[in-house]
Amino acid sequence: MSLSRCRGVYWPADLNMLQRVFERLCTERRLAKKDRDQRDRLAMEVFQVFDDGTKDEAELLRAISKRRQA
Repeated sequence: MSLSRCRGVYWPADLNMLQRVFERLCTERRLAKKDRDQRDRLAMEVFQVFDDGTKDEAELLRAISKRRQA
């Protein structure tokens, strides 16, 4: 996924946290590395929720998990 599609400024600590959230969600959703389209959509969703103001790791996981259940 290209960061050029994202709109925020990301510090190294932010990127590390976003990576952890992304990897955990991929594991929960059983997304294999070959599922590139689904992984790209999930990555964009993680960045979107972060850019919209959810900066806490646990809250970010919860917010994205809620979206899937809705």
